[in-house]
Amino acid sequence: MEFRDVVRRRRMVRSYDPDRPVPAAVVDRLLDHAVRAPSAGFSQGWGFLVLESPADRERFWASTTPQGAPESRWLTGMRQAPLIVVPHSNRSVYLDRYAEPDKGWADRDEARWPVPYWHIDTGFAAMLMLLTVVDEELGACFFGIPPERTASYRDAFGVPDEFTPIGAISIGYPAPDRRSPSLRRGRRPVDQVVHRGRWDARGSSFDAGEQRN
Repeated sequence: MEFRDVVRRRRMVRSYDPDRPVPAAVVDRLLDHAVRAPSAGFSQGWGFLVLESPADRERFWASTTPQGAPESRWLTGMRQAPLIVVPHSNRSVYLDRYAEPDKGWADRDEARWPVPYWHIDTGFAAMLMLLTVVDEELGACFFGIPPERTASYRDAFGVPDEFTPIGAISIGYPAPDRRSPSLRRGRRPVDQVVHRGRWDARGSSFDAGEQRN
């Protein structure tokens, strides 16, 4: 599949065929592509929990679903996914890496970081998985673990304290699904979000191609 088609076809899938497991070779490719994401200082401070067995997936939903929450259409469809991958970031790996001689931030001061790159880089890895899913003609959805359920999730799977789940990805073969009502908002046009040269130059007719001649 052409890369531009992968990008255009990517969407969040919330219902899956429970009778079609994700082939082992595809799972391996998802993870191989994930670890090719960029990371500050080549720190690679991520970790991925792969849940494939029915027992592990049931444990995931039991530990992350708010207690007393009704069974919604969203949850019913998501629980059918035969594969869940949970990407985690590790701040300590980055602080340690930038305290090494070639970086020189020996104090490990988190305030030196303009933004938490450990989360951003793990997000890059998650996006590579989402794009690989499309290329493999599967579906996926990135979603969050409720903050009040993070502790129970950690306990259920023995996740070390230094690893923070940035979300979870359900993966599988798509089943008939209801389109998200949010899509009625439409995609914002490029000229509403792109600013060329200055922030107040939105919608500029500047042609970058002219500058390359």
